[in-house]
Amino acid sequence: MTEHARAERHALADLLMAVGPDAPTLCAGWTTAHLAAHLVVRESDVLAAAGIVLGPLAPRTKAAMDDLVRRTDYATLVERVRSGPPRWSPARVGAVDRELNTTEFFVHHEDVRRAQPTWQPRELPDDLEEFLWRRLTRAGRFLFRRAAVGVLLVRPDGPTVRVRGGEPTAVLEGKPSELTLYAFGRTSVADVALRGPSEAIEALAHAPLGV
Repeated sequence: MTEHARAERHALADLLMAVGPDAPTLCAGWTTAHLAAHLVVRESDVLAAAGIVLGPLAPRTKAAMDDLVRRTDYATLVERVRSGPPRWSPARVGAVDRELNTTEFFVHHEDVRRAQPTWQPRELPDDLEEFLWRRLTRAGRFLFRRAAVGVLLVRPDGPTVRVRGGEPTAVLEGKPSELTLYAFGRTSVADVALRGPSEAIEALAHAPLGV
């Protein structure tokens, strides 16, 4: 596993064990047990995992997750998250792990952290922020595809990228990590500034974002 993907995975596993199976997450309707099951299904059940992005297969994904939660001891489930994908998975290859799992585990780590009442901001390594920025600039058109207005992402240190054309334009400013959380639909907890014409701000605030 690559450095940041591994670090976020292990930190998430530690947190899952610390808060237990019934703690809240930012994923609507999911406890920490559901989130752990989601990650295991994603990495070990190809057909069920397809339902994460393909709506018609979503019931199969939910059934697989529910089955895991029902029949698997929580500590065992979390250990499967920690140990990573099975041996046959391409995600065992470093470059694939980095591309598939760094953002995934960062977002889900924050899904648990920021759902707890005592959460505090954390300072991420600069190279992780840079990675998240690169991924966001590539994936932004997809993540903001349902926004009815133009979207411009701005970093506090200057770089900008337009991820959706059109006018009026909403401007989102924040660290790459916070912009990533916003783009994946964690809008209520992302530390970003939203600027632009009022109609653009209103439209983006109500846009369904993420995968």
